Amino acid sequence: MNSKIVAIVGRPNVGKSTLFNRITESRNAIVDEISGVTRDRNYGKGLWNGVEFSIIDTGGYVVNSDDVFEAEINKQVHLAIEEADTILFMTDSESGITDLDDAIANILRRTKKEVILAVNKVDNNQRAIYAQEFYALGLGEIYCISSMTGSGTGDLLDKIVESFPKIEESEEEKSLPYISVVGRPNVGKSSFINTLIGEDRNIVTEIAGTTRDSIHTHYNKFGYNFMIIDTAGLRKKTKVHEDLEFYSVLRSIRTIENSDVCLLMIDAERGFEAQDANIFNLIIKNKKGVIILVNKWDLVEKDNHTTKRFAEEIKEKIAPFTDVPILFMSAKTKQRVHKALETAIEVFNNRQQHIKTSNLNELILEAVELYPPPSVKGKYIKIKYVTQLPSPTPCFALFANLPQYIKEPYRRYIENKIRENFNFSGVPIQVFFRQK
Repeated sequence: MNSKIVAIVGRPNVGKSTLFNRITESRNAIVDEISGVTRDRNYGKGLWNGVEFSIIDTGGYVVNSDDVFEAEINKQVHLAIEEADTILFMTDSESGITDLDDAIANILRRTKKEVILAVNKVDNNQRAIYAQEFYALGLGEIYCISSMTGSGTGDLLDKIVESFPKIEESEEEKSLPYISVVGRPNVGKSSFINTLIGEDRNIVTEIAGTTRDSIHTHYNKFGYNFMIIDTAGLRKKTKVHEDLEFYSVLRSIRTIENSDVCLLMIDAERGFEAQDANIFNLIIKNKKGVIILVNKWDLVEKDNHTTKRFAEEIKEKIAPFTDVPILFMSAKTKQRVHKALETAIEVFNNRQQHIKTSNLNELILEAVELYPPPSVKGKYIKIKYVTQLPSPTPCFALFANLPQYIKEPYRRYIENKIRENFNFSGVPIQVFFRQK
C-alpha cells in the first residue's frame, strides 16, 4: 500500500472514533458513550487537499487493568503505532492531563515517528485557554479541535498531509477481490484470519461478540492478493440487546453487501443452525459468492461417513441452491485453511466469468428441445435465443414468445443445465425469461 498510514491513539472516550468517522466521511467506527467500545484496529481512507491516506482507529489505551479486553486493546495500540507513519495522539480538554495521558506520552516520546497532539472537545475560548496545559506533555505544537463539530480539524488535516508525497489514487485496491468472513458470534472468524496472515491481527477471546467492527486486511502472500474482512458475529434480532450489538449486526450486513465472496463459518459442534441459514439467505439475496466453512472439525468424533452425512444435512437446509463448496477445517490446527483461500478465489473467478453466447445457445436450446416448457391453455412456448447479460453477477436472459407462462420449476431446470455445463460453484445465478 503506497499511501501513508496515520494511527489515532489515546485513552478511552476522548473522541477517537468520532474523529475517525469525520476524517473518513463514514460511520465505519462505532461511537458510543460507553468507554472501550473500539476493540480492534479499524482501517479507513482519508482524503484531504487531494492527498489520500490510510487511517487507523484504535481502542483506548489503559494501564494496569485486569480486564481481558483492555490488555488486548493495549496490544492492538502498540501494533497500530508500529504500522503507522504518523501518530495522532488525542486528548480531552474537559478532563485535562491525566495519568493515562502521561503514560501514553511516555511511550510516544520514545518513538522516532512523527507525533501530532490533538486536544479534543475545544468548543469555546475558555477551553482553548485550558488546552494550553497540554504543552506540558512535551510533544510540541498542540491542535485544538472538536471532533463532534469539526472545529479545527482543517488545520489538523493540513498538518497530517503536510509531509505526504502526492500519490495518484491506486486502482489496484479497487480491483482486488473482497472476501468477508461471516457467521454467528464465536465460531472462530478472527482465529481463522489470524492463522491466515500469521499475526494477531484481530482480538481473539473466549467471549462471544469480541469483534464489533468490520476489520479489513490486505492479504498478499503465496501468490494470492485480496482484501479479507473479519465481521462482527450476526445474532438473532431477539438477542441484540445493546445498541452496540445492533450496530455490529448492521456493519456485518453492510460488509456482506460490499463483498465479492463470503466465507460463511459455522461451528462443527453445533451444526448448521437457523441463524446460519438466515446469514446464508442474506448472502444469496445480495447475489454474493459463498463458501461454507465448517470450523472446529478437529473437535468432532468422526467415522467414515461423518463428512458426507454432515454435508448432506447442510445441503438439505440450504436447498434449492446446493451448488456450494463445503470445507471441513480447523483454524486452530490450520487444517484446510489455505484450501479455503484457494476455493474463495475460485468462486470469485466463477462469479466474474462470461459465457460465449454461441456456447450458451448450443447448450440451452438443445436442453429446451429435449424438455420444452409445458404448454399453457393449448399455447406452445418457444424459446429462441439465450444470452448472458452484462451485469456484475451472472444473469441469463432467455427470449420466448410467451415468457409470462413459464413457471419456477422450469427456471430451475434451465439453471441446473447451466450449472451442469459451466462452473458456477458457490455463485448464485439469475435466469430471466423475456419477450422475444
